[in-house]
Amino acid sequence: MENKITLSPALLFVGATILVVIGFVLGTRNDTWQAMAAKIFGIEKSSEVINLDSVQDTYQYLKANYDGKLDTQKLIDGANQGLVAAAGDKHTMYLNASDANELQKDLDGDIGGGIGAEIGVRNDTPTIIRVLPGNPAEKAGLQKSDVLVSVNGEKTKDWTAEKAALAIRGEEGTTVKIVVLRDKKELTFDVKRAIVNNPSVQSRVANGIGILTITRFDGQTGALARKAAESFVTAKVKGIILDLRGDGGGYIDGAVGVASLWIKDGEVVVSQRKNGQTIDESKAEGKPLLAGMKTVVLIDEGSASASEIVAGALKDRAGATFVGQKSFGKGSVQQLISLPDNAQLKVTISRWYTPGGTNIDAKGFKPDVDVKLTKEDINSGKDPQLEAAEKIVK
Repeated sequence: MENKITLSPALLFVGATILVVIGFVLGTRNDTWQAMAAKIFGIEKSSEVINLDSVQDTYQYLKANYDGKLDTQKLIDGANQGLVAAAGDKHTMYLNASDANELQKDLDGDIGGGIGAEIGVRNDTPTIIRVLPGNPAEKAGLQKSDVLVSVNGEKTKDWTAEKAALAIRGEEGTTVKIVVLRDKKELTFDVKRAIVNNPSVQSRVANGIGILTITRFDGQTGALARKAAESFVTAKVKGIILDLRGDGGGYIDGAVGVASLWIKDGEVVVSQRKNGQTIDESKAEGKPLLAGMKTVVLIDEGSASASEIVAGALKDRAGATFVGQKSFGKGSVQQLISLPDNAQLKVTISRWYTPGGTNIDAKGFKPDVDVKLTKEDINSGKDPQLEAAEKIVK
């Protein structure tokens, strides 16, 4: 069983961020979902039991008196969800078989048919925070900052990002009807789902600067980032911009793989503590191809979890400069535990710390250079955050 850190969040967005490389993928998704630990932890099970007679009483009265048909499995799932939710930790949750399967697909990159967008929750409403180039959402005319009003006729108010993602996903070739609010006007889009092309890493060289953009940390991220770093070395770039904006997280392995491009082999990238005691350390592996290069990390409210692990490690170990806006602040680690009937428990097992001993849970990282990215900037094709980063590198 791998440990996971989840995800969630995006520019001025609270709540979960889900990469809709589908319709949207978890993260992300979020509460962000993603990020997982490289090492295997022993799964503990308490011998303590609680008296659930009252639950049985409730069920028996419900069964005897309810005017309607009851789905026993849904009742069991509901009871488990309520029990876990009562722990009071938004990152600890019970996933029924369907939700557990969807989460694993997202984390594995097996997202099926979707529209190619990324969503987060703003003002209790799912909102598009990124439209992936060359995919159905962009072709249909959907834009960043579009607020979802309904999906296939269902109102989305108070939906989580995950629920919106599941509603938008579907079989390749089928159509999903999406109503959005843009500039106080409701617009309707019929979007044909497709297999979305969205590798987690993109790179390019501009004006002698290597620009590395990571949208999530999946099983391929470390290898893809190292390949990009090799191309930067070949191009003899004079500095690096690592763009983690809107990246809600992913596998810890992926985060360590990326950080290892700057950090010396064997040095700690991130540590995990439980009850104040260090229980695990993830260390850099491989040749640090980008060590010594001037590096700027772009962050925003959508940068969470594994993104923050990388940012913190590069700040402490490589002297990286942060540009943009404050990151989300996801400093806990979750583990997935298999339960009967293919359900899973996602439970917070520890807190993670940067090499310098910082935990940013609920606080996030503040940028060294605070630069906002407005809707007007986006609509006009400007990126003042990237421009600021380029000036620093130069």
